[in-house]
Amino acid sequence: MTRPPKPPAREGRVSLWRYLKLFRQDILSAQPARLYRAWMAEFRTPFFRSYLCNQPELVDLILKERPDDFPKSDRIREGLRPLLGNSVFVTNGEVWKRQRRIIDPAFEGGRLKDTFPAMLAAGQGAVERLLPLANGHPQEVEEQTSHAAADVIFRTLFSIPIENQVATQVFEEFRAHQRTQPVVNLGALIPLPRWFPRFHKRKTKETAQKIRDLITGLTKERMLEIEAGTAPDDLATKIMTTADPVTNAVFSTDEMVDQVAIFFLAGHETSASALAWALYLLALFPDWQDKLAQEAVEILGQGTPTFSDVSKLRVSRDVFRETLRLYPPFPMMVREAACPERLRDRDVKMGSQIVLSPWHLHRHERLWDKPDDFDPSRFDTENGKTCLRSAYMPFSAGQRVCTGAGFAMIEGPLLLSMMVAKYRFETVADKPAMPVAHLTVRGKDGIWLRLTPRS
Repeated sequence: MTRPPKPPAREGRVSLWRYLKLFRQDILSAQPARLYRAWMAEFRTPFFRSYLCNQPELVDLILKERPDDFPKSDRIREGLRPLLGNSVFVTNGEVWKRQRRIIDPAFEGGRLKDTFPAMLAAGQGAVERLLPLANGHPQEVEEQTSHAAADVIFRTLFSIPIENQVATQVFEEFRAHQRTQPVVNLGALIPLPRWFPRFHKRKTKETAQKIRDLITGLTKERMLEIEAGTAPDDLATKIMTTADPVTNAVFSTDEMVDQVAIFFLAGHETSASALAWALYLLALFPDWQDKLAQEAVEILGQGTPTFSDVSKLRVSRDVFRETLRLYPPFPMMVREAACPERLRDRDVKMGSQIVLSPWHLHRHERLWDKPDDFDPSRFDTENGKTCLRSAYMPFSAGQRVCTGAGFAMIEGPLLLSMMVAKYRFETVADKPAMPVAHLTVRGKDGIWLRLTPRS
C-alpha cells in the first residue's frame, strides 16, 4: 500500500550533544517514535527542561485558555533575529497585541476578496512558467512553488509582480538566507545570557541585511506614495495607514520592515512548502489528482475565475487541508511557562520550554484513524471532523492563530487547482521525496516530479 513519505524516528536515548547534532540535520528525525503516541513527554538537559504536549486538552490550555501564561519562547527569536527583528512572529505581551491590532484588519474577510485578482494573476504566471518544463523530464517543483508563492506575496502586499527587479532580488536573497539554516543557532538551542555572542553565520547576517535593505526601500517608497495620495489599495497600504485603536499610532518604517519580513517568511515559505507537498501527494495518488483536475476544469475553466469560485473547490480544499495535516509547514511551536505549572501531574518550573508539535499531533496514533495515510475524504468522517476541531493546527490556534490563515486557504487551493487543471504530475522513481525540517518542512533533496500538459 502506498503511503506518503515519513522520516524515520530516532531510536533509543541519545546524549544532549548527539541530539543537537541530529537536530541540526533534521528536527523531525531527531525526535523519538514515542511522541506519536504520548500525551506529554519530558526532556531534560543540563540547561533547561522541555515538555512536548500532544493531549488536546493541554494544547487548548496553552493556546486558547491561558495563552498569556505561555508566551512564545525566546529560543525561536534567537535564530531568526537577524531577519525578523521585532516582528509579530517573535514578540509577546503588549508589543505583540499592539502589532496584531494594526495588522489583523488587513486580513479580514472583506479585504481577502480584494486580494483575489492579485492571487489569480500570480497563479496564471505560475502556470505559464511551468509550460516549458512540462516535457516529461524530472523537474524540482519546490523551486517553482517558491517562485509562485513569492509572486503572490509581492502582488498582494506591494502590487508588484515577481519579475520586478526588487522583488526578484528579495526572492533570491531569501533563498540564500534559508540555505544558511538560520534557526539552527546556538542561542536557539541553549539558553544564553544576553551579553553572550550569538555566533550567527556571516552569510546569515549578510543575506538578512540585504533582504531588510530591499524591504526598507519598498517601504519608504510606499510611504511617499501614501503621502502623495497615489498609493495602490493593497495590503501594505492598508497596514501602513491603520492606526492602533488604543494608541492611535501607526507603524514606523523600521516596524513595517519587521512585519514585511515575517509576511514574506511565513506567507511565502509556508505556502511554497504546502504547494510542493500537495503536488507530490497528487502524483503519488493519481486518482485524487484526476478528481481535482476535473473539479478545477469545471469550476475555473468557464471564463475568468472569481472569488466566489474558490469556495466551490471542495476537492482541492480537502487535498490542501490533508497536505497541511501530513506536512504542516511549521512542524513545532515553542512556548515558555511564565509561572510554575502542574501539567498531567507533573511540576513544570517557570521558564520551562513547552513544545507544541503539529507534526506529531496531526499524526497522533491515539487521535486520528490511519494517521499516516493520505485521505482527503477523512474530513467528512466523524473522526476527521472531531480531529479537525481538536487536533489540527497548521496555523496555530487561539489568539496567536496565524493572521494569514484565511489568506493561505484561498491561495493554496486556487494555485493548486490552476496548476493541476493544466498539467499532469508524476513521481520520479529514482528521486523519492523525504521530508526534512529546519524551519519549515521541505524535501530533503528537493521534490522531483515529471510534468506533462493535459490534453
